[in-house]
Amino acid sequence: MTDDKGVMDRDYLLGRLRADRERWDVIVIGGGATGLGAAVEAASRGHRTLLLEQYDFAKGTSSRSTKLIHGGVRYLQQGNVSLVLEALRERGRLIRNAPHVANDQAFIVPLYDWWQGPFYGAGMKLYDLLAGRLGLGPSQWLSRESTLAHIPNVEPKGLRGGVIYHDGQFDDTRLAVNLAQTAADHGGVVLNYMAVTGLLKREGIVRGVVARDTETGEEMEFEGRVVINATGVYSDGIRQMDEPGSEPLMAPSQGVHLVLDKSFLRGDSAILVPKTADGRVLFAVPWHGRVVLGTTDTEIADTPIEPRALPEEIDFLLEHAELYLAKGPSREDVLSVFCGIRPLVGSGADKSTAALSRDHVLMISDSKLMTITGGKWTTYRKMAEDTVDAAALVGGLDERPSVTAELPIHGRHEGPLQADGLLPLYGSDLPGVRSVMGEQPGWDQVLHPNLPYYTGEVAWTVRNEMARTVEDVLSRRTRSLLLDAAASVEVAPKVAEIMAVELGRDEAWRSDQVATFTELAKGYRLE
Repeated sequence: MTDDKGVMDRDYLLGRLRADRERWDVIVIGGGATGLGAAVEAASRGHRTLLLEQYDFAKGTSSRSTKLIHGGVRYLQQGNVSLVLEALRERGRLIRNAPHVANDQAFIVPLYDWWQGPFYGAGMKLYDLLAGRLGLGPSQWLSRESTLAHIPNVEPKGLRGGVIYHDGQFDDTRLAVNLAQTAADHGGVVLNYMAVTGLLKREGIVRGVVARDTETGEEMEFEGRVVINATGVYSDGIRQMDEPGSEPLMAPSQGVHLVLDKSFLRGDSAILVPKTADGRVLFAVPWHGRVVLGTTDTEIADTPIEPRALPEEIDFLLEHAELYLAKGPSREDVLSVFCGIRPLVGSGADKSTAALSRDHVLMISDSKLMTITGGKWTTYRKMAEDTVDAAALVGGLDERPSVTAELPIHGRHEGPLQADGLLPLYGSDLPGVRSVMGEQPGWDQVLHPNLPYYTGEVAWTVRNEMARTVEDVLSRRTRSLLLDAAASVEVAPKVAEIMAVELGRDEAWRSDQVATFTELAKGYRLE
């Protein structure tokens, strides 16, 4: 299907798949950071690549990050220099290859004890050194006055100064969509709402998958030379399709984030608290005109697709925010709360989720099913490179070198983009977005006074980014649900109306979509 390079029309691609029964080189299960990275890696090497995602791209963990591309200050404290070095290299590559969705962010560590200055100052200098030529800027010690100038809202009582350093920030689901587009640009086929329900085996070797179109119920079979399980926290479910009764690999924990008005963190710098009461790193980060406060680390037994914050996690974040912000937020100040599940790989020797490795693990079963899990957004590309290197051996594919370290991600542009709000996130697609915004009266107006998005963006995402539901648009193509859950509910009927026309849906579909999204959004609001 290489004639369809760049196509992101789901109905068209499904029609082509029905007519095209040739074997794929690589089949990827899972459309989060890891799966999308693997699809880009395989397709850009010229392998015939198919990616299937049960829900929407980045529906799970990959849309619920702290929005940071980072080397991992915590790992440096633990002495895991090799992991930090790899992550810092990948951070630099991502910002270079996708500058429209990833950028430099200044962080400040406020210092309240005399010993913290030399300790954290030396640590950040090592961080700079490890980043090398891909560094974003030098760290430096700040006086008390300079610290207050950078972050006026920080708690002034007992403040001695601060350390400023640089890390990366991004929009996780905008990057996910761009990776899906990049895979398509290189001839890969990516499909959301295609649930893998079984594995095809020939003589005991995995040779493909059975998938169900969750929109229609249609089942299809796809044969492939190698199958990659990249389903993150759901990896064990696919592994058990291959080997029923296999021991669980995942030891998940959840992280909660609260979204506040920008008034709680004036200035452009983020705050980092290196060690909280539970040993976690606490962030207060400016993002899309809001403040993201996080994160917790709570061991959990189940992995629901819509995890919910526990009352004690919310209390923990609010209490710690009050310790470090001059103006402490209350429950009424929370615009949205979102919760993600980390794909931690279990360790029999250490049950502490804060200590389990975020590094990735690649496994190959006796039947040649490949499972890649663990890791984090920052290192998604390296995970993908390692995975496809191994896939070439497992599937007998032509060995071709990786090109992704220098590969522009869809949307990369040269020079600054002049646009209002968050439109620059579209990068080189911006002229097309603006063209769609001019098609209908009112499409060049904001969706809601409290949201930084335009009405015409809805139509663009349906036509060009495979948005299929109101949730897709309001949670992941735009970040409305995360920026202001109440406002997103108010605009859901308008979004459903535009989508119904674009997708050819009826009034019953519109009503169902609004009701479904309204119910979903309840989990993002503090009552």
